[in-house]
Amino acid sequence: MGNITGQAGVTIELETKLNIDRFIYTDEGSLEINNIFVGGTNRIDLFPELGVNLMGGTAQQTDLLDNIRIEIDVLSDGDAIINVLPQMFGAVDVRVSTDQWNLVGTTDSTTILDNFTADILMGGANIEIDADTDVMNLRADIAIDNLEFDAPFLAVGIRDLRLTGDTYDPVRNKNIPDLLAKVDLDIYKGSNSLGVDSLAVDMDSFRADMTIGGVLVGGTSIGSIFMDDLAITNTQMVIYGH
Repeated sequence: MGNITGQAGVTIELETKLNIDRFIYTDEGSLEINNIFVGGTNRIDLFPELGVNLMGGTAQQTDLLDNIRIEIDVLSDGDAIINVLPQMFGAVDVRVSTDQWNLVGTTDSTTILDNFTADILMGGANIEIDADTDVMNLRADIAIDNLEFDAPFLAVGIRDLRLTGDTYDPVRNKNIPDLLAKVDLDIYKGSNSLGVDSLAVDMDSFRADMTIGGVLVGGTSIGSIFMDDLAITNTQMVIYGH
């Protein structure tokens, strides 16, 4: 142990994938999420207009969540810093998919979501835990190349949703640094309106462009949607039981 103490930190190179047959949250009724998958996109053509493999020249087409390096450091003042980065030049590709999301009660049930898939590109993430303020700051650079789902109880479907940084343009401004939208969250113990300890999440600003290639109603497309310079600002949230 003496050879470990005082070293410069820990680095973890990760390759994995996750499958969960069923996740169930139970209150009086239940929410069931079936066939959860978290892994790689099994693609090398994310954001094809760029004309490059964003996972790096040697990246392989795979369904593994890979090309990840996790660096963990604990500083002299007790603060912890965790960096999640690509192992080599490029980005980390992540696919999240599920089957049916069912609301189940003692007498009735319905499917609120089905066929969910999101292909995500992550440039990097940083987590800092401040031992003085007890605040965890989470920052990440992300883009979504394709997100799709059906909402059967509404007869609505979403196809080819893309999310990028607010200065990215797939025709006129195809710069890779502009592709990624920046997420910045503070997470800490706060108080709700009754003064009860709660989980608090603050987001000062989130800016992005969003395109939805197809909105389906009753199985038929009613058109596409583009939102330019979407801005979510001054957002504060507290989460607690009732």
